[in-house]
Amino acid sequence: GKCSADEWLNIMRIAHQLNILTSATMMYGHIETNEERIEHLIKLRDLQDEKPARVDGFKAFIPWPFQDENTVLSSKLGVKNTTTSTDYIKLIAISRILLTNIENIQASWLTVGKETAQVCLHGGANDLGSIMIEEKVVSSAGAKNQFNGTGIQQAIIEAGFDPKLRNQAYELLPVPEIYKLM
Repeated sequence: GKCSADEWLNIMRIAHQLNILTSATMMYGHIETNEERIEHLIKLRDLQDEKPARVDGFKAFIPWPFQDENTVLSSKLGVKNTTTSTDYIKLIAISRILLTNIENIQASWLTVGKETAQVCLHGGANDLGSIMIEEKVVSSAGAKNQFNGTGIQQAIIEAGFDPKLRNQAYELLPVPEIYKLM
Protein backbone atom coordinates (compact mmCIF):
# COMPACT_ATOMS: atom_id res chain seq x y z
CA GLY A 1 0.00 0.00 0.00
CA LYS A 2 2.96 2.37 -0.12
CA CYS A 3 4.01 4.54 -3.02
CA SER A 4 7.14 3.76 -5.01
CA ALA A 5 10.48 5.43 -4.29
CA ASP A 6 10.12 7.58 -7.40
CA GLU A 7 6.61 8.66 -6.36
CA TRP A 8 7.86 9.57 -2.88
CA LEU A 9 10.78 11.54 -4.31
CA ASN A 10 8.39 13.45 -6.56
CA ILE A 11 6.11 14.24 -3.62
CA MET A 12 9.13 15.59 -1.71
CA ARG A 13 10.21 17.56 -4.81
CA ILE A 14 6.79 19.23 -4.91
CA ALA A 15 6.85 19.84 -1.15
CA HIS A 16 10.21 21.59 -1.50
CA GLN A 17 8.90 23.73 -4.37
CA LEU A 18 6.03 24.73 -2.07
CA ASN A 19 8.51 25.48 0.75
CA ILE A 20 7.10 22.73 2.96
CA LEU A 21 9.65 21.63 5.53
CA THR A 22 10.47 17.92 5.26
CA SER A 23 12.74 15.28 6.70
CA ALA A 24 13.89 12.03 5.15
CA THR A 25 14.13 8.66 6.81
CA MET A 26 15.58 5.35 5.76
CA MET A 27 14.37 2.14 7.30
CA TYR A 28 17.00 -0.44 6.44
CA GLY A 29 18.18 -3.88 7.48
CA HIS A 30 15.49 -6.08 5.96
CA ILE A 31 15.87 -7.06 2.30
CA GLU A 32 17.97 -4.31 0.70
CA THR A 33 21.65 -4.50 -0.22
CA ASN A 34 24.42 -2.17 0.91
CA GLU A 35 24.47 -0.78 -2.62
CA GLU A 36 20.76 0.05 -2.38
CA ARG A 37 21.37 1.87 0.89
CA ILE A 38 23.99 4.06 -0.79
CA GLU A 39 21.68 4.59 -3.77
CA HIS A 40 19.00 5.80 -1.34
CA LEU A 41 21.40 8.35 0.15
CA ILE A 42 22.50 9.57 -3.28
CA LYS A 43 18.87 10.04 -4.38
CA LEU A 44 18.20 12.11 -1.26
CA ARG A 45 21.33 14.20 -1.86
CA ASP A 46 20.41 14.74 -5.51
CA LEU A 47 16.86 15.76 -4.63
CA GLN A 48 18.15 18.17 -1.99
CA ASP A 49 20.36 19.74 -4.69
CA GLU A 50 17.22 20.37 -6.78
CA LYS A 51 15.39 22.35 -4.12
CA PRO A 52 14.87 26.07 -4.66
CA ALA A 53 17.59 28.16 -3.03
CA ARG A 54 15.12 29.94 -0.74
CA VAL A 55 13.89 26.79 1.01
CA ASP A 56 15.37 24.26 3.43
CA GLY A 57 14.07 21.11 1.76
CA PHE A 58 15.12 18.19 3.93
CA LYS A 59 15.86 19.52 7.41
CA ALA A 60 17.09 16.16 8.65
CA PHE A 61 17.92 12.62 7.70
CA ILE A 62 17.02 9.84 10.13
CA PRO A 63 18.06 6.25 9.44
CA TRP A 64 16.61 3.49 11.58
CA PRO A 65 17.02 -0.27 11.47
CA PHE A 66 14.12 -2.54 10.62
CA GLN A 67 12.32 -3.74 13.74
CA ASP A 68 11.12 -7.23 12.94
CA GLU A 69 8.73 -8.24 15.73
CA ASN A 70 5.05 -8.51 14.78
CA THR A 71 5.65 -7.58 11.14
CA VAL A 72 4.38 -9.22 7.98
CA LEU A 73 7.92 -9.34 6.59
CA SER A 74 9.00 -11.38 9.59
CA SER A 75 5.96 -13.57 10.21
CA LYS A 76 5.07 -14.37 6.59
CA LEU A 77 8.42 -14.12 4.84
CA GLY A 78 10.89 -14.88 7.63
CA VAL A 79 12.75 -11.58 7.16
CA LYS A 80 14.81 -10.66 10.23
CA ASN A 81 16.90 -7.63 11.09
CA THR A 82 20.53 -8.71 10.94
CA THR A 83 22.11 -5.28 11.40
CA THR A 84 24.40 -4.49 14.31
CA SER A 85 25.21 -1.36 16.28
CA THR A 86 28.44 -1.11 14.29
CA ASP A 87 26.41 -1.16 11.05
CA TYR A 88 24.30 1.71 12.35
CA ILE A 89 27.28 3.80 13.41
CA LYS A 90 28.84 3.27 9.98
CA LEU A 91 25.59 4.29 8.27
CA ILE A 92 25.46 7.50 10.32
CA ALA A 93 29.07 8.30 9.36
CA ILE A 94 28.48 7.55 5.67
CA SER A 95 25.31 9.67 5.78
CA ARG A 96 27.27 12.62 7.15
CA ILE A 97 29.84 12.23 4.35
CA LEU A 98 27.34 11.77 1.49
CA LEU A 99 24.57 14.12 2.63
CA THR A 100 26.65 17.29 2.67
CA ASN A 101 23.57 19.32 1.79
CA ILE A 102 21.35 18.03 4.61
CA GLU A 103 22.34 19.84 7.78
CA ASN A 104 21.00 17.47 10.41
CA ILE A 105 21.65 13.77 10.82
CA GLN A 106 19.57 12.23 13.58
CA ALA A 107 20.48 9.08 15.49
CA SER A 108 17.41 7.00 16.25
CA TRP A 109 17.89 6.26 19.95
CA LEU A 110 14.44 4.65 19.93
CA THR A 111 15.59 1.84 17.64
CA VAL A 112 19.31 1.54 18.49
CA GLY A 113 19.42 2.42 22.19
CA LYS A 114 21.22 4.96 24.30
CA GLU A 115 24.81 3.74 23.96
CA THR A 116 24.78 3.42 20.17
CA ALA A 117 23.04 6.79 19.80
CA GLN A 118 25.69 8.38 22.02
CA VAL A 119 28.50 6.99 19.83
CA CYS A 120 26.66 8.32 16.78
CA LEU A 121 26.97 11.85 18.18
CA HIS A 122 30.73 11.41 17.73
CA GLY A 123 30.35 9.77 14.31
CA GLY A 124 28.27 12.23 12.33
CA ALA A 125 24.91 12.67 14.06
CA ASN A 126 24.11 16.06 15.55
CA ASP A 127 20.67 15.18 16.88
CA LEU A 128 19.04 12.48 18.98
CA GLY A 129 15.54 13.51 18.07
CA SER A 130 13.06 13.84 20.86
CA ILE A 131 11.24 11.94 23.52
CA MET A 132 8.22 10.00 22.32
CA ILE A 133 4.88 10.59 23.94
CA GLU A 134 2.54 8.35 21.94
CA GLU A 135 4.92 6.32 19.76
CA LYS A 136 3.34 2.99 18.86
CA VAL A 137 4.70 2.02 15.45
CA VAL A 138 8.29 0.88 16.02
CA SER A 139 7.62 -0.09 19.63
CA SER A 140 5.00 -2.58 18.44
CA ALA A 141 7.69 -4.00 16.13
CA GLY A 142 10.20 -4.50 18.93
CA ALA A 143 11.83 -1.16 19.79
CA LYS A 144 11.85 -1.08 23.59
CA ASN A 145 14.10 1.93 24.30
CA GLN A 146 12.60 4.83 26.21
CA PHE A 147 13.68 8.27 27.36
CA ASN A 148 12.05 11.04 29.29
CA GLY A 149 13.21 14.67 29.06
CA THR A 150 15.78 14.26 31.81
CA GLY A 151 17.08 10.97 30.46
CA ILE A 152 17.71 12.24 26.95
CA GLN A 153 19.51 15.30 28.30
CA GLN A 154 21.68 13.14 30.55
CA ALA A 155 22.55 10.85 27.63
CA ILE A 156 23.70 13.86 25.60
CA ILE A 157 25.75 15.22 28.51
CA GLU A 158 27.31 11.79 29.15
CA ALA A 159 28.35 11.74 25.49
CA GLY A 160 30.16 15.04 25.99
CA PHE A 161 27.69 17.44 24.40
CA ASP A 162 25.34 20.19 25.58
CA PRO A 163 21.65 19.36 25.14
CA LYS A 164 19.54 21.90 23.29
CA LEU A 165 15.82 22.22 22.80
CA ARG A 166 14.64 22.75 19.24
CA ASN A 167 11.47 22.83 17.24
CA GLN A 168 10.69 20.91 14.03
CA ALA A 169 12.52 23.56 11.97
CA TYR A 170 15.65 23.07 14.13
CA GLU A 171 15.32 26.54 15.61
CA LEU A 172 16.74 26.60 19.14
CA LEU A 173 14.26 27.28 21.92
CA PRO A 174 14.77 28.19 25.57
CA VAL A 175 14.64 25.20 27.87
CA PRO A 176 11.89 25.62 30.48
CA GLU A 177 13.34 25.93 33.99
CA ILE A 178 11.71 22.68 35.16
CA TYR A 179 13.70 20.74 32.52
CA LYS A 180 17.08 22.38 32.96
CA LEU A 181 19.84 20.08 34.16
CA MET A 182 22.75 22.46 33.73
